[in-house]
Amino acid sequence: MTGTQLLALGYPDGPLVGHALQLYRLAEKRLGDEAARELLARVREQPDETHYTTDTAVNDGARRLAKAWRQHAYAERFQPRDAPLPYRSWGDALIDATSRQQMENALRLPVSVGGALMPDAHVGYGLPIGGVLATENAIIPYAVGVDIACRVMMTLYSVDDPDRYIARHAQPIESALRRETAFGQGAGGLKRSHPVLDDERFGAIPILKRNHHKAAHQLGSSGSGNHFVDVGVVDVFEDAGLEGVNGPLAPGRYLGIMSHSGSRALGKAVCDEYSRRAMDRLKALPSELKHLAWLDMDTEDGQEYFEAMNLCGDYASANHHLIHKHLAKNLGLKPVLEVENHHNFGWVEEHQGRKVYVHRKGATPAAQGELGVIPGSMADASYLVRGKGGEGSFASASHGAGRRMGRRDATRRLSKSDWDAALQAKGVRLLGGAIDESPMAYKPIDEVMAEQADLVEPIARFAPRIVLMAGEKGDD
Repeated sequence: MTGTQLLALGYPDGPLVGHALQLYRLAEKRLGDEAARELLARVREQPDETHYTTDTAVNDGARRLAKAWRQHAYAERFQPRDAPLPYRSWGDALIDATSRQQMENALRLPVSVGGALMPDAHVGYGLPIGGVLATENAIIPYAVGVDIACRVMMTLYSVDDPDRYIARHAQPIESALRRETAFGQGAGGLKRSHPVLDDERFGAIPILKRNHHKAAHQLGSSGSGNHFVDVGVVDVFEDAGLEGVNGPLAPGRYLGIMSHSGSRALGKAVCDEYSRRAMDRLKALPSELKHLAWLDMDTEDGQEYFEAMNLCGDYASANHHLIHKHLAKNLGLKPVLEVENHHNFGWVEEHQGRKVYVHRKGATPAAQGELGVIPGSMADASYLVRGKGGEGSFASASHGAGRRMGRRDATRRLSKSDWDAALQAKGVRLLGGAIDESPMAYKPIDEVMAEQADLVEPIARFAPRIVLMAGEKGDD
Protein backbone atom coordinates (compact mmCIF):
# COMPACT_ATOMS: atom_id res chain seq x y z
CA MET A 1 0.00 0.00 0.00
CA THR A 2 1.22 3.47 -0.91
CA GLY A 3 0.63 6.96 0.45
CA THR A 4 -1.51 7.73 -2.61
CA GLN A 5 -3.75 4.78 -1.84
CA LEU A 6 -4.12 5.99 1.75
CA LEU A 7 -5.17 9.42 0.50
CA ALA A 8 -7.84 7.65 -1.55
CA LEU A 9 -9.00 5.91 1.64
CA GLY A 10 -9.62 9.33 3.20
CA TYR A 11 -6.40 9.85 5.15
CA PRO A 12 -5.22 13.47 4.89
CA ASP A 13 -1.79 14.29 3.54
CA GLY A 14 0.71 14.77 6.37
CA PRO A 15 1.82 12.88 9.49
CA LEU A 16 -1.30 10.69 9.55
CA VAL A 17 -0.23 8.98 6.32
CA GLY A 18 3.05 7.98 7.93
CA HIS A 19 1.25 6.59 10.99
CA ALA A 20 -1.17 4.69 8.75
CA LEU A 21 1.62 3.18 6.63
CA GLN A 22 3.38 2.01 9.77
CA LEU A 23 0.20 0.28 10.99
CA TYR A 24 -0.45 -1.24 7.56
CA ARG A 25 2.99 -2.84 7.41
CA LEU A 26 2.56 -4.37 10.86
CA ALA A 27 -1.00 -5.57 10.21
CA GLU A 28 -0.19 -6.90 6.72
CA LYS A 29 2.65 -8.96 8.13
CA ARG A 30 0.55 -10.43 10.95
CA LEU A 31 -2.98 -10.50 9.49
CA GLY A 32 -2.64 -10.24 5.73
CA ASP A 33 -3.23 -7.50 3.14
CA GLU A 34 -7.02 -7.58 3.08
CA ALA A 35 -7.38 -7.47 6.87
CA ALA A 36 -4.79 -4.66 7.08
CA ARG A 37 -6.73 -2.56 4.56
CA GLU A 38 -10.02 -3.18 6.37
CA LEU A 39 -8.37 -2.18 9.64
CA LEU A 40 -7.17 1.16 8.22
CA ALA A 41 -10.66 1.93 6.94
CA ARG A 42 -12.21 1.00 10.28
CA VAL A 43 -9.82 3.22 12.26
CA ARG A 44 -10.71 6.16 10.03
CA GLU A 45 -14.45 5.51 10.33
CA GLN A 46 -14.48 4.59 14.04
CA PRO A 47 -11.61 6.44 15.76
CA ASP A 48 -13.29 6.20 19.18
CA GLU A 49 -13.08 2.40 19.29
CA THR A 50 -10.70 0.75 21.75
CA HIS A 51 -10.75 -2.82 20.40
CA TYR A 52 -10.06 -3.40 16.71
CA THR A 53 -8.52 -6.88 16.67
CA THR A 54 -7.52 -9.71 18.98
CA ASP A 55 -3.88 -9.29 17.91
CA THR A 56 -2.52 -7.23 20.81
CA ALA A 57 0.37 -5.61 18.91
CA VAL A 58 -1.82 -4.67 15.95
CA ASN A 59 -4.60 -3.42 18.23
CA ASP A 60 -2.13 -1.19 20.11
CA GLY A 61 -0.95 0.24 16.79
CA ALA A 62 -4.54 0.81 15.69
CA ARG A 63 -5.32 2.65 18.92
CA ARG A 64 -2.28 4.89 18.44
CA LEU A 65 -3.42 5.71 14.91
CA ALA A 66 -6.97 6.33 16.14
CA LYS A 67 -5.67 8.79 18.76
CA ALA A 68 -3.67 10.64 16.09
CA TRP A 69 -6.77 10.70 13.87
CA ARG A 70 -8.91 12.15 16.66
CA GLN A 71 -6.35 14.86 17.35
CA HIS A 72 -6.30 15.71 13.64
CA ALA A 73 -10.10 15.82 13.44
CA TYR A 74 -10.37 18.12 16.44
CA ALA A 75 -7.60 20.37 15.15
CA GLU A 76 -9.34 20.60 11.79
CA ARG A 77 -12.59 21.55 13.52
CA PHE A 78 -11.05 24.44 15.40
CA GLN A 79 -11.32 27.52 13.30
CA PRO A 80 -11.75 30.39 15.74
CA ARG A 81 -14.04 33.18 14.75
CA ASP A 82 -12.35 36.41 13.80
CA ALA A 83 -14.60 38.20 16.31
CA PRO A 84 -16.60 36.90 19.27
CA LEU A 85 -20.33 36.38 19.06
CA PRO A 86 -22.31 39.24 20.62
CA TYR A 87 -23.42 38.78 24.21
CA ARG A 88 -25.29 40.66 26.91
CA SER A 89 -23.89 41.62 30.29
CA TRP A 90 -25.44 42.95 33.47
CA GLY A 91 -23.77 45.37 35.89
CA ASP A 92 -21.13 46.60 33.44
CA ALA A 93 -19.59 48.97 36.00
CA LEU A 94 -18.95 46.00 38.31
CA ILE A 95 -17.14 43.82 35.74
CA ASP A 96 -13.38 43.96 35.11
CA ALA A 97 -11.76 43.95 31.68
CA THR A 98 -10.07 40.55 32.08
CA SER A 99 -13.39 38.84 32.76
CA ARG A 100 -14.79 40.43 29.62
CA GLN A 101 -11.82 39.19 27.62
CA GLN A 102 -12.35 35.67 28.92
CA MET A 103 -16.01 35.84 27.90
CA GLU A 104 -15.09 37.07 24.44
CA ASN A 105 -12.50 34.31 24.06
CA ALA A 106 -15.18 31.72 24.83
CA LEU A 107 -17.45 33.23 22.22
CA ARG A 108 -14.81 32.74 19.53
CA LEU A 109 -15.08 28.97 19.84
CA PRO A 110 -16.72 27.31 16.83
CA VAL A 111 -19.00 25.31 19.15
CA SER A 112 -20.30 28.42 20.94
CA VAL A 113 -23.74 29.76 20.05
CA GLY A 114 -24.15 32.49 22.67
CA GLY A 115 -23.35 33.68 26.16
CA ALA A 116 -24.01 36.17 28.92
CA LEU A 117 -22.09 37.80 31.76
CA MET A 118 -23.62 38.26 35.19
CA PRO A 119 -22.94 41.25 37.51
CA ASP A 120 -20.90 39.14 39.96
CA ALA A 121 -18.42 38.22 37.19
CA HIS A 122 -14.74 37.91 38.00
CA VAL A 123 -11.76 36.09 36.53
CA GLY A 124 -11.81 32.30 36.36
CA TYR A 125 -10.05 29.57 34.37
CA GLY A 126 -11.19 29.63 30.76
CA LEU A 127 -14.70 30.97 31.35
CA PRO A 128 -15.07 33.78 33.89
CA ILE A 129 -16.93 33.05 37.09
CA GLY A 130 -20.33 34.58 36.51
CA GLY A 131 -20.13 33.55 32.86
CA VAL A 132 -22.83 31.70 30.93
CA LEU A 133 -21.91 29.89 27.72
CA ALA A 134 -24.20 27.98 25.37
CA THR A 135 -22.63 25.46 22.99
CA GLU A 136 -23.90 23.14 20.30
CA ASN A 137 -23.26 19.40 20.72
CA ALA A 138 -20.27 20.06 22.98
CA ILE A 139 -19.47 20.21 26.69
CA ILE A 140 -16.50 22.11 28.15
CA PRO A 141 -15.24 20.68 31.46
CA TYR A 142 -13.51 23.89 32.57
CA ALA A 143 -16.60 25.93 31.69
CA VAL A 144 -18.42 23.83 34.28
CA GLY A 145 -15.52 24.22 36.69
CA VAL A 146 -13.34 22.23 39.06
CA ASP A 147 -15.96 22.17 41.82
CA ILE A 148 -18.65 20.47 39.75
CA ALA A 149 -22.18 21.16 40.98
CA CYS A 150 -21.12 23.65 43.62
CA ARG A 151 -24.48 24.68 44.95
CA VAL A 152 -26.40 26.57 47.62
CA MET A 153 -29.20 25.21 49.78
CA MET A 154 -31.45 27.16 52.12
CA THR A 155 -33.84 25.60 54.62
CA LEU A 156 -36.42 27.52 56.67
CA TYR A 157 -37.77 26.57 60.09
CA SER A 158 -40.68 28.06 61.99
CA VAL A 159 -39.78 29.33 65.47
CA ASP A 160 -41.50 32.00 67.56
CA ASP A 161 -38.72 34.62 67.39
CA PRO A 162 -35.69 33.68 65.21
CA ASP A 163 -33.37 36.34 66.63
CA ARG A 164 -34.24 35.36 70.19
CA TYR A 165 -33.92 31.67 69.32
CA ILE A 166 -30.39 32.17 67.98
CA ALA A 167 -29.34 34.28 70.96
CA ARG A 168 -30.66 31.74 73.45
CA HIS A 169 -29.29 28.70 71.61
CA ALA A 170 -25.98 30.11 70.36
CA GLN A 171 -23.80 27.47 72.00
CA PRO A 172 -25.91 24.45 70.92
CA ILE A 173 -26.03 25.90 67.38
CA GLU A 174 -22.24 26.35 67.26
CA SER A 175 -21.71 22.83 68.61
CA ALA A 176 -24.13 21.39 66.05
CA LEU A 177 -22.47 23.24 63.20
CA ARG A 178 -19.05 21.90 64.13
CA ARG A 179 -20.31 18.37 64.76
CA GLU A 180 -22.58 17.86 61.76
CA THR A 181 -20.22 18.79 58.94
CA ALA A 182 -16.47 19.03 58.31
CA PHE A 183 -14.63 21.85 56.56
CA GLY A 184 -11.35 22.08 54.68
CA GLN A 185 -9.33 20.29 52.03
CA GLY A 186 -9.64 16.54 52.45
CA ALA A 187 -12.08 16.91 55.34
CA GLY A 188 -14.60 14.15 55.96
CA GLY A 189 -14.90 11.08 58.13
CA LEU A 190 -18.48 11.77 59.22
CA LYS A 191 -19.56 8.20 58.37
CA ARG A 192 -22.71 9.31 56.58
CA SER A 193 -24.84 7.07 54.36
CA HIS A 194 -26.89 7.97 51.31
CA PRO A 195 -28.25 6.06 48.28
CA VAL A 196 -26.05 8.15 45.97
CA LEU A 197 -23.05 6.02 46.95
CA ASP A 198 -24.80 2.97 45.46
CA ASP A 199 -25.40 4.69 42.12
CA GLU A 200 -24.46 2.36 39.24
CA ARG A 201 -22.46 5.13 37.58
CA PHE A 202 -19.78 4.69 40.25
CA GLY A 203 -19.13 1.22 38.87
CA ALA A 204 -19.55 2.06 35.19
CA ILE A 205 -17.20 5.06 34.85
CA PRO A 206 -13.55 4.42 35.81
CA ILE A 207 -12.77 7.87 37.27
CA LEU A 208 -15.84 7.61 39.52
CA LYS A 209 -14.96 4.09 40.58
CA ARG A 210 -11.41 5.14 41.51
CA ASN A 211 -12.74 7.98 43.67
CA HIS A 212 -15.66 6.19 45.32
CA HIS A 213 -13.73 5.81 48.59
CA LYS A 214 -13.05 9.56 48.71
CA ALA A 215 -16.69 10.30 47.99
CA ALA A 216 -17.74 8.01 50.82
CA HIS A 217 -15.21 9.59 53.19
CA GLN A 218 -16.32 13.15 52.36
CA LEU A 219 -20.08 12.52 52.18
CA GLY A 220 -21.93 15.19 54.16
CA SER A 221 -18.90 17.47 54.45
CA SER A 222 -18.17 20.96 53.15
CA GLY A 223 -15.22 22.46 51.29
CA SER A 224 -12.70 25.19 51.90
CA GLY A 225 -12.38 28.76 50.55
CA ASN A 226 -15.78 30.44 50.23
CA HIS A 227 -17.82 27.42 51.31
CA PHE A 228 -19.93 27.85 54.43
CA VAL A 229 -22.84 26.81 56.60
CA ASP A 230 -24.74 29.77 58.06
CA VAL A 231 -27.53 30.10 60.59
CA GLY A 232 -29.56 33.29 60.33
CA VAL A 233 -32.89 35.04 60.13
CA VAL A 234 -35.03 34.93 56.99
CA ASP A 235 -37.65 37.53 56.14
CA VAL A 236 -40.14 36.12 53.64
CA PHE A 237 -41.67 39.01 51.72
CA GLU A 238 -45.34 39.68 51.13
CA ASP A 239 -46.70 38.00 47.99
CA ALA A 240 -43.70 35.63 47.89
CA GLY A 241 -46.09 32.87 46.88
CA LEU A 242 -43.92 30.08 48.29
CA GLU A 243 -45.18 26.54 48.57
CA GLY A 244 -43.66 24.99 51.68
CA VAL A 245 -43.34 21.43 52.95
CA ASN A 246 -46.82 21.57 54.48
CA GLY A 247 -48.54 23.94 52.06
CA PRO A 248 -48.38 27.68 51.30
CA LEU A 249 -45.71 29.50 53.32
CA ALA A 250 -46.90 32.64 55.09
CA PRO A 251 -44.80 35.83 54.88
CA GLY A 252 -42.87 36.66 58.04
CA ARG A 253 -39.67 35.79 59.90
CA TYR A 254 -38.13 32.34 59.97
CA LEU A 255 -35.00 30.67 61.24
CA GLY A 256 -32.78 29.77 58.29
CA ILE A 257 -29.84 27.50 57.58
CA MET A 258 -27.89 28.06 54.37
CA SER A 259 -25.00 26.00 53.01
CA HIS A 260 -22.60 26.45 50.09
CA SER A 261 -20.31 23.68 48.81
CA GLY A 262 -20.01 21.22 45.96
CA SER A 263 -18.83 17.75 44.99
CA ARG A 264 -15.52 17.93 46.85
CA ALA A 265 -12.62 15.70 45.68
CA LEU A 266 -14.93 13.71 43.42
CA GLY A 267 -15.77 16.73 41.27
CA LYS A 268 -12.16 17.84 41.04
CA ALA A 269 -11.05 14.39 39.91
CA VAL A 270 -13.71 14.34 37.19
CA CYS A 271 -12.84 17.84 36.00
CA ASP A 272 -9.10 17.12 35.94
CA GLU A 273 -9.53 13.85 34.02
CA TYR A 274 -11.84 15.10 31.28
CA SER A 275 -10.18 18.50 30.96
CA ARG A 276 -6.94 16.63 30.28
CA ARG A 277 -8.65 14.50 27.65
CA ALA A 278 -10.23 17.55 26.00
CA MET A 279 -6.96 19.49 25.93
CA ASP A 280 -5.10 16.44 24.66
CA ARG A 281 -7.46 16.22 21.70
CA LEU A 282 -7.36 19.94 21.01
CA LYS A 283 -3.65 20.64 21.14
CA ALA A 284 -4.12 23.17 18.31
CA LEU A 285 -5.98 25.56 20.61
CA PRO A 286 -4.03 28.76 21.34
CA SER A 287 -2.89 29.23 24.93
CA GLU A 288 -5.66 31.67 25.83
CA LEU A 289 -8.26 29.07 24.86
CA LYS A 290 -6.71 25.84 26.15
CA HIS A 291 -8.95 25.80 29.24
CA LEU A 292 -11.95 25.98 26.92
CA ALA A 293 -11.16 22.67 25.21
CA TRP A 294 -14.41 20.82 24.59
CA LEU A 295 -15.69 17.28 24.24
CA ASP A 296 -18.11 16.50 21.44
CA MET A 297 -21.32 14.98 22.76
CA ASP A 298 -21.32 12.31 20.06
CA THR A 299 -18.05 10.88 21.44
CA GLU A 300 -17.59 8.39 24.26
CA ASP A 301 -15.61 10.94 26.28
CA GLY A 302 -18.33 13.57 25.93
CA GLN A 303 -21.09 11.20 27.01
CA GLU A 304 -18.98 9.80 29.84
CA TYR A 305 -18.12 13.24 31.20
CA PHE A 306 -21.77 14.30 31.04
CA GLU A 307 -22.82 11.23 33.05
CA ALA A 308 -20.01 11.79 35.57
CA MET A 309 -20.92 15.47 35.90
CA ASN A 310 -24.54 14.57 36.65
CA LEU A 311 -23.44 12.03 39.25
CA CYS A 312 -21.34 14.79 40.86
CA GLY A 313 -24.50 16.90 40.92
CA ASP A 314 -26.43 14.19 42.74
CA TYR A 315 -23.53 13.73 45.15
CA ALA A 316 -23.30 17.47 45.90
CA SER A 317 -27.02 17.62 46.56
CA ALA A 318 -26.71 14.65 48.92
CA ASN A 319 -23.98 16.48 50.86
CA HIS A 320 -26.27 19.46 51.45
CA HIS A 321 -29.29 17.38 52.39
CA LEU A 322 -27.25 15.42 54.90
CA ILE A 323 -25.86 18.60 56.47
CA HIS A 324 -29.32 20.13 56.81
CA LYS A 325 -30.90 16.87 57.97
CA HIS A 326 -28.37 16.29 60.74
CA LEU A 327 -28.37 19.92 61.87
CA ALA A 328 -32.17 19.89 62.11
CA LYS A 329 -32.14 16.59 64.00
CA ASN A 330 -29.47 17.85 66.38
CA LEU A 331 -31.40 21.05 67.11
CA GLY A 332 -34.87 19.47 67.12
CA LEU A 333 -36.11 21.46 64.12
CA LYS A 334 -38.49 20.54 61.31
CA PRO A 335 -38.13 22.22 57.89
CA VAL A 336 -40.97 24.21 56.39
CA LEU A 337 -39.18 25.06 53.11
CA GLU A 338 -36.14 23.76 51.23
CA VAL A 339 -34.60 25.43 48.15
CA GLU A 340 -31.36 24.46 46.38
CA ASN A 341 -29.59 25.07 43.09
CA HIS A 342 -26.33 24.30 41.30
CA HIS A 343 -24.16 27.09 39.93
CA ASN A 344 -21.23 25.15 38.38
CA PHE A 345 -22.92 22.84 35.92
CA GLY A 346 -23.90 22.12 32.34
CA TRP A 347 -27.56 21.76 31.40
CA VAL A 348 -29.25 20.57 28.20
CA GLU A 349 -31.80 23.28 27.37
CA GLU A 350 -33.65 24.77 24.45
CA HIS A 351 -32.96 28.39 23.60
CA GLN A 352 -33.83 30.29 20.45
CA GLY A 353 -35.43 27.16 19.03
CA ARG A 354 -32.36 24.93 19.31
CA LYS A 355 -30.95 22.38 21.74
CA VAL A 356 -27.83 23.71 23.48
CA TYR A 357 -25.57 22.86 26.39
CA VAL A 358 -25.70 25.78 28.83
CA HIS A 359 -22.63 26.12 31.05
CA ARG A 360 -23.22 28.24 34.13
CA LYS A 361 -19.88 28.74 35.84
CA GLY A 362 -20.80 30.67 38.94
CA ALA A 363 -24.26 31.51 37.60
CA THR A 364 -27.68 30.56 38.95
CA PRO A 365 -30.44 29.02 36.80
CA ALA A 366 -33.24 31.59 36.64
CA ALA A 367 -35.93 30.37 34.27
CA GLN A 368 -39.39 31.91 34.59
CA GLY A 369 -40.71 30.96 38.04
CA GLU A 370 -37.61 28.97 39.06
CA LEU A 371 -36.51 29.34 42.69
CA GLY A 372 -32.87 29.89 43.57
CA VAL A 373 -30.54 31.21 46.25
CA ILE A 374 -28.04 34.06 45.71
CA PRO A 375 -25.69 34.45 48.71
CA GLY A 376 -23.83 37.59 49.74
CA SER A 377 -20.69 37.54 51.89
CA MET A 378 -20.14 36.23 55.42
CA ALA A 379 -21.65 39.44 56.85
CA ASP A 380 -24.03 40.55 54.12
CA ALA A 381 -27.52 39.47 53.18
CA SER A 382 -28.40 36.62 50.85
CA TYR A 383 -31.57 36.34 48.80
CA LEU A 384 -34.09 33.70 47.94
CA VAL A 385 -35.19 34.60 44.41
CA ARG A 386 -37.66 33.66 41.70
CA GLY A 387 -36.37 33.67 38.14
CA LYS A 388 -37.78 35.81 35.35
CA GLY A 389 -36.12 34.07 32.40
CA GLY A 390 -34.54 37.37 31.36
CA GLU A 391 -33.97 37.85 27.64
CA GLY A 392 -30.38 37.34 26.55
CA SER A 393 -29.33 35.73 29.85
CA PHE A 394 -29.99 32.12 28.84
CA ALA A 395 -32.31 32.07 31.87
CA SER A 396 -29.51 32.86 34.32
CA ALA A 397 -28.58 35.20 37.17
CA SER A 398 -25.55 35.78 39.41
CA HIS A 399 -24.47 33.08 41.86
CA GLY A 400 -23.57 35.57 44.56
CA ALA A 401 -22.04 38.98 45.13
CA GLY A 402 -18.82 38.11 43.30
CA ARG A 403 -15.27 39.01 44.29
CA ARG A 404 -13.91 42.50 43.78
CA MET A 405 -10.50 41.53 45.21
CA GLY A 406 -8.49 38.43 44.44
CA ARG A 407 -7.46 36.31 47.40
CA ARG A 408 -3.85 37.49 47.46
CA ASP A 409 -4.89 41.08 47.02
CA ALA A 410 -7.41 40.81 49.85
CA THR A 411 -4.89 39.18 52.18
CA ARG A 412 -2.38 41.95 51.46
CA ARG A 413 -4.74 44.93 51.61
CA LEU A 414 -7.32 44.12 54.27
CA SER A 415 -6.77 44.44 58.01
CA LYS A 416 -8.08 42.19 60.76
CA SER A 417 -9.46 45.18 62.64
CA ASP A 418 -11.59 46.25 59.66
CA TRP A 419 -12.70 42.65 59.21
CA ASP A 420 -13.75 42.36 62.84
CA ALA A 421 -15.55 45.71 62.68
CA ALA A 422 -17.56 44.64 59.62
CA LEU A 423 -18.68 41.45 61.35
CA GLN A 424 -19.53 43.26 64.58
CA ALA A 425 -21.55 45.89 62.73
CA LYS A 426 -23.77 43.18 61.24
CA GLY A 427 -23.98 41.11 64.42
CA VAL A 428 -22.26 38.09 62.90
CA ARG A 429 -20.43 35.44 64.90
CA LEU A 430 -17.76 33.85 62.65
CA LEU A 431 -16.39 30.38 63.31
CA GLY A 432 -13.31 29.81 61.20
CA GLY A 433 -12.91 31.83 58.04
CA ALA A 434 -10.00 33.73 56.51
CA ILE A 435 -9.43 37.40 55.78
CA ASP A 436 -9.56 36.81 52.01
CA GLU A 437 -13.24 35.95 52.55
CA SER A 438 -14.03 39.14 54.46
CA PRO A 439 -17.02 41.22 53.29
CA MET A 440 -14.76 43.94 51.84
CA ALA A 441 -13.34 41.42 49.35
CA TYR A 442 -16.79 41.10 47.75
CA LYS A 443 -19.00 43.36 45.67
CA PRO A 444 -21.97 44.89 47.52
CA ILE A 445 -24.74 42.30 47.18
CA ASP A 446 -27.52 44.88 46.96
CA GLU A 447 -25.80 46.60 44.03
CA VAL A 448 -25.48 43.24 42.30
CA MET A 449 -29.16 42.50 42.91
CA ALA A 450 -30.21 45.91 41.58
CA GLU A 451 -28.26 45.30 38.37
CA GLN A 452 -30.16 42.07 37.66
CA ALA A 453 -33.67 43.17 38.57
CA ASP A 454 -34.88 41.98 35.16
CA LEU A 455 -33.44 38.50 35.79
CA VAL A 456 -34.71 37.63 39.28
CA GLU A 457 -37.24 38.83 41.85
CA PRO A 458 -36.10 38.68 45.50
CA ILE A 459 -38.80 37.00 47.59
CA ALA A 460 -36.95 36.50 50.90
CA ARG A 461 -33.87 37.93 52.61
CA PHE A 462 -31.43 35.92 54.73
CA ALA A 463 -29.38 37.78 57.36
CA PRO A 464 -26.48 35.70 58.76
CA ARG A 465 -25.95 35.43 62.49
CA ILE A 466 -23.56 32.47 62.97
CA VAL A 467 -21.22 31.54 60.11
CA LEU A 468 -19.02 28.44 59.93
CA MET A 469 -16.19 28.26 57.35
CA ALA A 470 -12.89 26.42 56.96
CA GLY A 471 -9.96 27.63 59.03
CA GLU A 472 -9.82 29.33 62.37
CA LYS A 473 -10.14 33.07 62.96
CA GLY A 474 -8.61 34.94 65.86
CA ASP A 475 -8.86 33.11 69.17
CA ASP A 476 -11.88 31.03 68.13
